[in-house]
Formats: sequence, structure tokens, C-alpha cells
Amino acid sequence: MCTVMWGLHSSALGPDDGSFAIVGRSCALYPRLSGRDGGRGTPRCLSAVAPCGWDAEGRAPRSLQLGAQDRGPSCTPVQRALQALTLTLEKLQEVKGRVLEALEQGLSQQSRAPSTMRMLPTFVCSTPDGTEEGDVLVVELCQSHIRTLRVTLTGDENQSPQLLNRLFGMPGDVPRGSGEALFDFIAQCVKIFLEEIGSAQHRLPLCFVFPFSCRQTGLNKAELISWSKGFQCSDVEGRDVVQLLQAAINKQELYHVDVVALLNNTVGTMMTCSRPEKPCEIALVVGSGTNCCFMAESHLLEMADVTSGRMCVNSEWGCLGDNGVLDNVLTPYDRRVDQESSNPGKRRFEKLVGSLYLGEIVRHAMLMLASEQALFVRRNTSILETKDVLTTQQVLEIMDNEDGMAKAQGMLEALGLHPSERDCCRVQQLCRAVVSRAAALSAAGLAAVLSHMCHSRELERLDVSVGVDGELFHTSTRFGEILRSVVGLLAPECTATLVPSADGSGLGAAVVTAVALRLAAQRHKVERLLAPLRLSHADLERVQTLMKQEMDRGLDRESNAKSSLRMLPTYVCHTPDGTERGEFLALDLGGTNFRVLVVRVGQDNIHMTSNIYVIPTAIMQGTGEALFDHIVKCIEDFQKKQELMGQVLPLGFTFSFPCQQLGLDKAVLLNWTKGFSASGCEGQDVVQMLRDAVQRNQNVALKVVAVVNDTVGTMMACGYHDPKCEIGLIVGTGTNTCYMEEKAKVGTVEGDEGRMCINMEWGAFGDNGCLDSFFTSFDQMVDEKSINVGRQRFEKLISGMYLGEIVRNILLALVEEQVLFRGKLSHKLQSRDIFQTKFLSTIETPGLSLLQVQGILRSLELDASFEDSVLVREVCQTVSQRAAHLCAAGMAAVVEKMRESRGLEQLTITVGVDGTLYKMHPHFSQSLQQMLRELAPRCNVTFLQSEDGSGKGAALVAAVACRAAEPSSLQ
Repeated sequence: MCTVMWGLHSSALGPDDGSFAIVGRSCALYPRLSGRDGGRGTPRCLSAVAPCGWDAEGRAPRSLQLGAQDRGPSCTPVQRALQALTLTLEKLQEVKGRVLEALEQGLSQQSRAPSTMRMLPTFVCSTPDGTEEGDVLVVELCQSHIRTLRVTLTGDENQSPQLLNRLFGMPGDVPRGSGEALFDFIAQCVKIFLEEIGSAQHRLPLCFVFPFSCRQTGLNKAELISWSKGFQCSDVEGRDVVQLLQAAINKQELYHVDVVALLNNTVGTMMTCSRPEKPCEIALVVGSGTNCCFMAESHLLEMADVTSGRMCVNSEWGCLGDNGVLDNVLTPYDRRVDQESSNPGKRRFEKLVGSLYLGEIVRHAMLMLASEQALFVRRNTSILETKDVLTTQQVLEIMDNEDGMAKAQGMLEALGLHPSERDCCRVQQLCRAVVSRAAALSAAGLAAVLSHMCHSRELERLDVSVGVDGELFHTSTRFGEILRSVVGLLAPECTATLVPSADGSGLGAAVVTAVALRLAAQRHKVERLLAPLRLSHADLERVQTLMKQEMDRGLDRESNAKSSLRMLPTYVCHTPDGTERGEFLALDLGGTNFRVLVVRVGQDNIHMTSNIYVIPTAIMQGTGEALFDHIVKCIEDFQKKQELMGQVLPLGFTFSFPCQQLGLDKAVLLNWTKGFSASGCEGQDVVQMLRDAVQRNQNVALKVVAVVNDTVGTMMACGYHDPKCEIGLIVGTGTNTCYMEEKAKVGTVEGDEGRMCINMEWGAFGDNGCLDSFFTSFDQMVDEKSINVGRQRFEKLISGMYLGEIVRNILLALVEEQVLFRGKLSHKLQSRDIFQTKFLSTIETPGLSLLQVQGILRSLELDASFEDSVLVREVCQTVSQRAAHLCAAGMAAVVEKMRESRGLEQLTITVGVDGTLYKMHPHFSQSLQQMLRELAPRCNVTFLQSEDGSGKGAALVAAVACRAAEPSSLQ
């Protein structure tokens, strides 16, 4: 029975089969000593272990329990050997910490010392989804043979793949000969295999399973770092092994065979164990060598040029300890095994765990105990000086509860050692200790990987499948039990389900290749759909040129009507100079919320108080009279709350819709936008409509000084803080720009002196068809479903009201192409406006885990996989970047126009900017500014975010007007 002496649940320790015990925090997993009949009764070797006896429960004495401290001379050589081969829980925690430290060093290029764990990117970025299909050829380089397979995947996860395979024995001189001879031999095996199975001459993708350390720069590009496992072929290290194999295959005239992927057998194990309903994201191989791979967050992989999603990383943890960090774990037996190996001082962790070495560790322990007369007393033990006389397979057979003693007897007799029963018992103890230590060390490494994944994904708990392969795991039940139990102790925040691999190096390799081909086909579809939204530098220069042409046409009296840019004079001819003083009212109407403010402009600051009032949809889309009556009622309510009744303050009215201004306080509405459609307003002076509503109310008195667009308000608000601010930009629900133009260039107003702010109404840019070549099918869909079809075309490419809809239409197309959500469409995604633009900002937030992205998508009833989340993020990034770049192209036209109008070689200017898209999106402002620098290199442009430009700006327009005007003119 498993015994726990400190606060851990026995359920964490594995099945109740008598395989091990935990006997204190300072002690480690203890494989019960041999000699018990089926794990019950009194040990048969009791008398052979004197002077230390067993207790009534069959537990070993304290001095023999793993992790017990050497109490001095009373410990026998056997006891000291067992103690040396066992690890306390604290020691395992220390090993876990070493693995975690090496792992994180390996992921980072900034670490001071190179990591012994190389953490090599594999460029495997997706697990199978069950739709993979087709024929794949696999060739696997093994210890003593070449394995070739043809795997037929059906695309139906309920049907098993079909496999044809053959093994080719490898001549003994090949692993240590020339690289050319090795790859020629592999290619010959491939040719013979294809001839035997009668393969057709159609294109056949091949995956090369190459279980050695490689530096990959792509799925089919891999340079060998170093040989191991007895291979020493010349002229291969530092070269691309994929190219070497492809050249050898071509030499055999197998031109239809393409090497499309290279992988380590560990990656194949992970892919074999993955299921669509529960992907496998870690793999552990404990065979002749050992290794672990896992799906890491791509943004942590500094050595790979990938920033989104996840990528499988090959840890190469067999090299852990090559820098000495495991020296306190090594025994004299380990050191002798290392000295006799083909690579002394290298792959130290692998030499503690890999089956290639466990038999040798036991042999050296036996040899040392024999020299101390603790084993094979008065026997000739010279046979134990012969390397590899004891195999790991024999070690595993000796461990067996039922037949282990007999196996030990037979094996030792065959070596001529004539063992006693006590000798057999002690050899079995050594075998169990060596294998148990290997399992516990593997568990410490796996626990480190699990904890890293849990932390990097910002999870409280991680539930993950771990694919496991290798003869130690498959052959030894004890190994798997200890592995599972120690992982539970060392990484309690993680639930790891160990999944035995079925032919990871063969079937797994085929799956990797099929997934790569599926992703390549899907990538082709994605690129085809997204290509029209990815504007080149030349495209943006063309937009800039068109914008400049439309600006010139709009400013000219003769061609104004033909331009899609209205270039409306605002009659704002000055920006703030800092001398403005007084108390002003401001109104802000630009969306579903209407705001009333009182603004007090002092010598050193501006103080504002405001209230927000909702405009119901019924009023937005009702009559103009009802709309302005509602506005006046809101003003009345505000004046009462602020105790302003009876005062007549100068008022600035921010009216954020396209207007033809005939004066500072006269603005004719051209057309509604942003969902407004109140009747009887278009073609009317909105200031007069406001005054008429005041007359109907009779409780309110207003003195309207100026009506401004929110863009002008933004410019004025920022101009108060920066005199160089002569441009206003809004990028929010809608988008627009204004700027200070030379009056001499404005043909639609009288006078040539000074400057005047021009409201471009650039949201309508392209309404005359000049931008049609930049409109995609997705933009057309959004336009056709809008309330103003064919209008505000530029705005529909840029602003927050439309970006979410563009993304939604792209997602629908990707689902139809079977690229996204496995082709399954949710009812919600078909609902217009369900994918809000704020989702783009959230999904593109740096550091946001893909689990959170999945959460957003699942709120839309979308069963999103990890890969789906990566693709949705890419779509969002493409749409938002296009918007930012188009905005930059427009702004480049504006600043270049200003520079030319002023006859300057270099223009220094500030843009006052407002709008939720600009302010809230994590990348929009940076993309806009960077592209603007490229498109307008002779303009030094600073962006200054507006703080309440719509309200404060309107008040400042009024303040500037009051500063310049005679009091009588304001009556």
C-alpha cells in the first residue's frame, strides 16, 4: 500500500499496487525491494539484508528507504548504493527548478548565459483537427535500421489510417561513415519500398523523422547541431539535412517525392496523441534517449520570427546538466557511464534517464559493490568490466514482481556469476532504484514544462494531454506510475493526462505532414481572401494622390460640386492664443449621446462641468422638430442643475454632421450620418432650428455664437495647449479631418488674407467612384447593408462603425471556405453588427492569451479552436491595419497640401486627434503615425490627443470669436 506521512492525498500517488512508498518530505519515492510474492507476505530475501530487517508491513527499514540519510558505519555498501541512486522530494523540486530556469533561458535570446536546453522551434504550429487526408511517405532514421512507411489518412477521425511499412537493417559502418553514404542508403531504402508497394508517380510528400538536435528555420529547413546516440557521420553537422536527403532522393530519380517536413520523434508523439476534442500539447519520449516538446506561446519564442499563436518547441532536455547543474545528482556510477560514452560530458540528463544507459548504470553499481565484497562474494566478476553485458531490457525484466528474481538468477548465471538469492535480491533492488530515479527525473522535467505552460498562459489550472512514447514507458508499468505520481506532487496546479503514443515517429510524422499540407492549403485560401485588404506602399501613395486631387477640386469654386470632398469653409479663422477668458456654454451632438457643458476659461486652466443625455432611436429617426425640442429640454435640465437659469452665456454648438457653413453661426445640414435620419433637417440651418426650438420652449434663452464640427472642436481644444495644432482628426464611430488652409487657396469664399479652417468631410472621399478599385467584396457587402448606400465610402473603410462588420463578413467567407470553425457557422455570426469593433481592440491587445480570444468567440456561439483564434486575430489585424494606413494616406495628403500651400521645404505641425478607435485600439495610432512618416517624409507631424475636444473646443471657438468681435455683434 502507498503510505503518506505528510499532508498529501493518497489519490495523488497512483494505484495501490505496492510499487512504491513516500516516507517523509526528506525522502523520495521508494520502489519496494524484491522478494515478495505478488507484493504480499514476508520478503524471501529477509536474511540476506541483515543487519537491517523488514517490518511487519513489509516496509524497508529506515536506512534503506529512498532519501534516508547515511547515518554512518552501520549503513552497508548496498544501502549506500541505494541511497545514492534515490532522490528526495526536495531534490526533485530543485531539479524541476533547474529545468524551468534552463527552459526560460533557452526561450530567450537575452539571457546572459546560453542554456543547455536549446528550446528549438519546430515550426509545427497546429495540432490535427481530424480533417487531414491523403497519402504521406515517412522515413525514419533509427538506431540500427531505417523505417519506411506510407500512411493513408482518410479525413475522417472515426476511421483508422492505413499503414504500409518496412524495416531496412542498417550496415554497422553507416552510422560512423560519411554523411553522403548515410543519405544515399536512406534514399535507396525509399526507392525499394516504393517499388515494392507499387506507388504511383503522383507527387508524394515525405516527412523525415530525424531524432537528433537540429536548428530549424522552417518545417523543411533544419541544420544538424550535433550527433548523438552513437552516430558520427562526417560532413553533416551544420548542414541542412532536408537538402541532403532531397539530393539523395533526386539521385535515385524519385523526382515525385518531396521532403516537406522534418521532425523529431518527440513531435510525432505529440501529434499522434492529439484529438480534435482534446489536443495534445506536450510529448515526452523516454526510450534510448529522452526529450520533451510542447506548444509554447509564440510571443515568447525570441529565436523564431513568429509573434502570434503557438509553436511546438523541441526542448532537447537531454543536454540538461552539461553545464554542471546536475552534478549533485550524479553518482559514481553515472560518472563512469559518462566517461565510457562516445560523448563524455554531454547529454548528462539523458544519461540518467535514457534506456541506452540504464543497464550500464546498474552494471557499474554491481561492479563497485562486487569490489566491496557486497555482491558475488568470492566469484570471478571480471565479466562486469565488459561494456553492455547488461541491457536495459534485462533491467526491466528483473524489476518484475512475479518473475524478476528468476530473471535475475538466469541473467547472472549466464554471466557466470553464480549468484546467491541475496545477490539476486540486491541486483533487483539496484534495477528498481535506477529505473525509479529515471522516472522521477523525467517527472521533474515534465512538471517544469507544465508549470511554465500554466504560467505563460496565465491560467490558475492547466488541464492538458501529454503524449508519451519510448520503451521505458511502454515496458515498465512502474515507470509510468512513478512518472504520473511525481508530476502530481511537483506540479499540483496542473492536470496532466498521460496518453500512450501509437507509433509517434511513424504515424505522428505523417500527421505532421498532413497538418502542414492542410495549413498550406488553408493559408492559400486565407491569403487569397485577405490580399485585397493588404495595401502596398504604392497603393497608399495612389490614395494619397487621389485625396490631394479631390482636395484641390473641392477648394475650387468651379469644380467643387464634382469633388467627393466638400472642403467646407468653417469661418473659424484663428486658433486660441491663450488670452481667452470667460464662461461659456457648449453643446455636443455627434451620436446617440448628447452632452451639455458649462466651460470656464481662466488664465491657467479650463474647468468644465457636463451632463450626458441619451437621444432615443425614435427621436434620432423621427422629425427634426422633435429632435431639437429634445435637445432644448436637455439644455433646460442642465441649466437648472447648474443654477444657470436666467443667464445668457455665449454658446458654441458642436454639430458633428456634414454642413455647408455660411458663417460662423450659420450651418446648413447636407446629409445625416451615424444612424440619424430625422426628417425636415437636411438643407436647413441647424442653428436656426435650435433657435426655433428655444422659442417654442420659452424657458431657455441661448446666444449661439458658433457652430462647429467635432473635428474643428478637437483642433481648437488641442490648439489651446499647442499653438502648432492646425489640424483636427476624428477616428471613432465616424472619421473626419479639418485643417487651416490659406484663404488664397479657398475659391469658395471671399478674401485672400489669413487662413480659414476647412472641414474636409473626408468620410465621403470616394463617393464619386475614385476609390472603387480599393473596395473589396467585403466592403461592398457592408455598404449595401448600410442606411446610406454609396455614401461615406472612405469612412466605411476606416471608422469604428464599420470595421467589425468588415471582419464579420470576412469570417463568414472563411467559414464557407472550410478554413474557420471547421466550416460550422453559428447563427449569431450571421447577425449584422454582432461582431463589434471593440472586439478588434480587445483581440489585438498585446499579451492577450488566445484562451481569452476563444472566450470572446464562444460568446458568439463559435466553437473556436486555438488555431481559429489565431486566424481571427490575423483578420482583425489586417482590417485595422488597412484602416490605419488609409487614414495615414489621407493625412499625408493634408500635410503635404499645407506644406506646398505655405511654400515650405519642411513643415512642422501638430494634429489634434480624438475618437475611440484612435485612442482605444492597441495598434491603430502607431500604425498611422509610422505610415505617415513614410508617405510624408518632409513633414514633421506630432499627434496630440484631445481631452474633450467636442465640448471644450466648441467653447473655445466661442471664446475666440468673443475675443475678436465687438459686443454688439453678438446680440
